[in-house]
Amino acid sequence: MRVFVTGATGWVGSAVVEELVGAGHQVTGLARSAEKATGLATAGAEIVSGTLDDLDTLRDAASAADAVIHTAFNHDFSRFAENARQDQLAIETLGSTLIGSDRPLLVTSGFALLAPGRIASEADLPASHPSYPRRSETAARALAERGVRAASIRLAPSVHGLGDHGFIPFLIGLAHEKGLSAYIGDGLNRWPGVHRLDAARLYRLALEQGVTEPAYHATADEGVAFKDIAAVIGRRLGVPVESRGREHFGWFADFAGADIPASSARTRSLLGWEPTGPDLLSDIDQPGYYAA
Repeated sequence: MRVFVTGATGWVGSAVVEELVGAGHQVTGLARSAEKATGLATAGAEIVSGTLDDLDTLRDAASAADAVIHTAFNHDFSRFAENARQDQLAIETLGSTLIGSDRPLLVTSGFALLAPGRIASEADLPASHPSYPRRSETAARALAERGVRAASIRLAPSVHGLGDHGFIPFLIGLAHEKGLSAYIGDGLNRWPGVHRLDAARLYRLALEQGVTEPAYHATADEGVAFKDIAAVIGRRLGVPVESRGREHFGWFADFAGADIPASSARTRSLLGWEPTGPDLLSDIDQPGYYAA
C-alpha cells in the first residue's frame, strides 16, 4: 500500500514509518522542516512538507494514498484545548478524502477518562467529558458513520524505549530537580505501557488486516502501579521515593494521579499481535534512560 503518515518524524510516527517501509509499503510522511525531512528520507519515505494547519496539503496527500495513519499531535499542554481543535480538524480533513472509498484511516488516541474505576476494553466508547477536549477518536467514529473505514489506536500513556521524550523522562527530570521521586496518595494508580516498536507493529497489522474494529489497544503492560515507576526512578537516581501532594507535579498532576489500566486481549486475538519488547519497568531501569 501507499500510506500517508502524519507525525512521521515523531516518537511513534517514525517507528511506524520504519515498520511500514520494512514490510514493503510505500510511505509518504508529513514533515514540518528540512531537518525533520532528512531523517524521514533516510528511513525510505517520500516527503510531504507541511504542518497540521496546512489543510490543503493534508487533503492532497490523503487523496493520493491507499491508507492514512494519523499519529501527529502537538503535546504542548499549555495549549491543550487549541491543539485538540487542530487535531480534530486535521482528522476531519484527512477523512473527507476517504468517504465513499475502502481506503482506511487509523487515528491515534489514548485512555484518559475512558473507563474510570475499571480496566478499559476495546468495546468502551471514547471519553466525551468537557474537561478533556481531545476528540481524536470521536472524530474518527463520526467519519466511520459517513462511510470511512476509520479506527483508533489507543496508545498507552507510556510508549517507552531508549530515546523516549515523553512522560517518563519528564518524571526523571522532576525527580532530578526536586531530589525526590514521588507518587500521589498510595501510588497504586495504574498506567498501561507499550514499547515503541511493539506499538508500531500494531499500526501495521491493523492496516494490513483491513481496519475492521473501531478501536485497538496498544498496551503490553495492562497497568503498572505509579509507585513502582517512581521506585525505579528513585533507585536509579539515588533519591528518596515518597508520596507527595498534587502540587509537587504541577501541570502533570492529573496524569500522575490517573488510574487507567487497559486490556489488549481483543486486539491481540484479532490481529495476532504479541508484544516482544521489554516491559515498562525493565525498560526504564536501563542506564540509557538516565544519561545526561
